[in-house]
Amino acid sequence: MRVILPMPGNEGMATALAEILDAERGILEWRRFPDSEAYVRIASDVQGKRVYIVCTLANPDPQMLTLIFAAAAARECGAESVHLVAPYLAYMRQDMSFKSGEAVSATHFARLLSQTFDSLVTVDPHLHRIGDLAEIFAIPTCVGAAAPLLGVWIAQNVDVPLIIGPDQESEQWAAEVAHWAGAPYVVASKQRIADQQVRVDLPDLTSWSGRRPVLADDIISSGRTMIEASRLLAVRGIAKPYCLAIHAVFAPGAFEG
Repeated sequence: MRVILPMPGNEGMATALAEILDAERGILEWRRFPDSEAYVRIASDVQGKRVYIVCTLANPDPQMLTLIFAAAAARECGAESVHLVAPYLAYMRQDMSFKSGEAVSATHFARLLSQTFDSLVTVDPHLHRIGDLAEIFAIPTCVGAAAPLLGVWIAQNVDVPLIIGPDQESEQWAAEVAHWAGAPYVVASKQRIADQQVRVDLPDLTSWSGRRPVLADDIISSGRTMIEASRLLAVRGIAKPYCLAIHAVFAPGAFEG
């Protein structure tokens, strides 16, 4: 028997998963004490059952201790096993030390989750120098791919599209989306000046005139890359783009941008 247990804010996703999988939708009680410490209680019977905790990790730091406590509580209540369903997997960007003294957060975060859960399910993690999650996780991992779904949507809803990856790191997703959309793709180049400031350079698009631009990336965080790429398209007199992303994180300040 499977129990789908949502972390705060993930109730809708957990309910949908429970219905699709014909599983029990569990209840997690959670609140904060006045000093901001977290209170966690498993309010469902998980004895002898496989527990799947649903928690997108777009805002990981305020959630992590609560998530760890929830997994521990499930085990203490006799769960057969405890698994994590995290559609967005945080801390994968820092996959090497770019400057002396930097923490390689991808490795450390993977170790922490591996110590807490029996397996991980996620969607399109932001991997570049790491080829596979198995390189850093000590537990089984399952990765879902959203790019085919985006490509099919484009094919059905956008006439003569041109897929544009807004920076070099987006190429793997832009190429996959383009494949499923049956469309060509190009990739822009980006220089990050600061966390909220980027410079984007688009390639020559004259040979693709008449096509509708579709900006495709895996993550929209601050939104600056998408905004800058859209601005450059407007400067060149090109039609307004569709902007598609697998993970719409929208960090604080993104909407104001």
